[in-house]
Formats: sequence, structure tokens, C-alpha cells
Amino acid sequence: MKARLQQVGSFLAVLILASAALAGGKAQSFTGKISDAMCGAHHMMSGSEADCTHACVGKGSKYALVVGDKLYFLNTSDKAALASLDKLAGSDAKVSGTLDGDTIQVASVAAAK
Repeated sequence: MKARLQQVGSFLAVLILASAALAGGKAQSFTGKISDAMCGAHHMMSGSEADCTHACVGKGSKYALVVGDKLYFLNTSDKAALASLDKLAGSDAKVSGTLDGDTIQVASVAAAK
């Protein structure tokens, strides 16, 4: 009985470690246009895409990255990354971070080359 409990415990430990490894995605880079979650690729306001993005983010929308037909929500509290997103709004950028579903946990942002 004791040996069986140790086997079950070992199996559970391996299962937990494996699921943690799969859940903690590795860093990736994505290149696309900085937008906002409300408008995505199709801005509704007149004016530039940057102006629309700034207005929507100012009203509570999150930054987003449009890559082809896909929209990724950008999540960060890093002030340097937020400043880069603000500066690059409406422009092409390279965003690095970990992907979780449709959300990128942003590690860095740079102008696309």
C-alpha cells in the first residue's frame, strides 16, 4: 500500500511539473501593427491610425497587435514597454513576449525593421 501511494505521488508530481512547463510558454517575437483592442485592424475614427489608437487607449482599451488577420491583445505594466507602444501606435513593431491564448505578455517592443 505504501509503495502504491509513493507511485501515485510520483506520478502526480511529474504531471504537475509537465503541465507547468507547458503553461509557461517560451518567449516569442511577433511583428505587426500596433493598434487597440477595440478597433483592431479597422479604425473607426477619422484621422490617423495613431490618433485613433491613442484615443481608444485613453478611454480604457488595451493596446493590441495586428498580425495579418490575427489580433493579439498586449498586456504589460512595464513603463518602458507602454511608452514604446504609445510611440509606435499605428506603426509596424516587433513585440517580444510570451503568448497565452490571444494575449501576449509583453517583454519588449521595438520598431519593425
